[in-house]
Amino acid sequence: MTSSSRPVDIDAQRLWDSLMQMANIGPSPNGGNRRLAMTEEDAAGRRLLLDWIEAIGCSWSRDKAGNLFIRRSGREDDLPAVSMGSHLDTQPLGGRFDGILGVLGGLEVLRSLHERDIVTRRPLQLIVWTNEEGSRFAPAMGGSGVWSGRLDAATFFNAKDSQGITLADAIEACGEAGDQALGEPDLDAYFELHIEQGPVLEEQGHAVGIVTGVQGIRWYDIRLTGQSAHAGPTPMSYRHDPLLAATRLIQRMREEVMADSEGAARLTVGDFKVIEPSRNVVPGEVELTIDLRHVSDSELDALDAALERIAHESAEAEGVTLSFERRWHSPVTPFDPVLIDALRDAVEARQLDAPCMMSGAGHDAVHLSHVTPTVMIFVPCRDGISHNEAEYAEPEHCALGTQLLCDAVIARAEREDS
Repeated sequence: MTSSSRPVDIDAQRLWDSLMQMANIGPSPNGGNRRLAMTEEDAAGRRLLLDWIEAIGCSWSRDKAGNLFIRRSGREDDLPAVSMGSHLDTQPLGGRFDGILGVLGGLEVLRSLHERDIVTRRPLQLIVWTNEEGSRFAPAMGGSGVWSGRLDAATFFNAKDSQGITLADAIEACGEAGDQALGEPDLDAYFELHIEQGPVLEEQGHAVGIVTGVQGIRWYDIRLTGQSAHAGPTPMSYRHDPLLAATRLIQRMREEVMADSEGAARLTVGDFKVIEPSRNVVPGEVELTIDLRHVSDSELDALDAALERIAHESAEAEGVTLSFERRWHSPVTPFDPVLIDALRDAVEARQLDAPCMMSGAGHDAVHLSHVTPTVMIFVPCRDGISHNEAEYAEPEHCALGTQLLCDAVIARAEREDS
């Protein structure tokens, strides 16, 4: 094997074919994918990936959380690996690119080096993180969180799905539990390629973006409990209606978010349930989830305080009781400036134009950034749509993002400093 002294061009068609083959596992009714974490479909996607990597001579291991580590040896194989990664699990009705592009883009880097018989100074590693989406087991980004030590093991393994199945049992049932200890191996750096999941790149006419960090995210579980009553005989002034309290809360929080002068605040009510609903009954209990985001931690703190205050005021106004739980917090995360510069160099060498931007979504890279130098690459997705069966990324954009990943990873792996 030889070292790399000139640019390595990836195979765009092979990358696209791999994306489409992976999409055949767990297809959803309208052209998307359903591979929930640690289901048979998730395990099948991982097996397909392992078939591909074993064909190019890579080794692999799994840790206790089911995180999958694929390794390609380096000339100085005792050095920490330069790593790439993302996830293969999807939303219940998700797309074919969210997470999957980062994994299969990394696979294409390894394939391109293999077919040219090139070995880098440092070893390379491709990582598939468990339960990134958090749609079956909360919280999201679980595998990278427990691996990095930013999520405690009990919270990760004891998380339950809607059927009461724990994540630990699901990992075991899929045969995805490994012997490797959490936190191993050491990494030299981490690169993550991903679709943007928003409209900015497409609207500005850019084919790729350099991600300098991720905005802060906070999740809340809210329950409002009132008193069930007959819809006819119960006067409005006598009611203790948790649904009215919930709608008051949502509207007032929307006003808070819309007042943000930078337009950077985000409010999402992703789940809303009337417990034991009936057409002619005043609801007795309502549950909802809230997702708050901002690029500034101080502004996110202010939104957090506003939400708690408004929730209490809304409950009091309708005479109902409030349960307010802060479920998860991911602070604003800056990425590594050296790796950002490495991507700028790769962009310049290819004579491209790539803006620097913040990510509006959480990614495994958030957790990785706390334990190793980390950076992300974005490519556009059509109409900014993601977490949706209509999610789509152009083949040429997928290829371009993968090419920049390849260039930057090789440069990092070949550098001469220890």
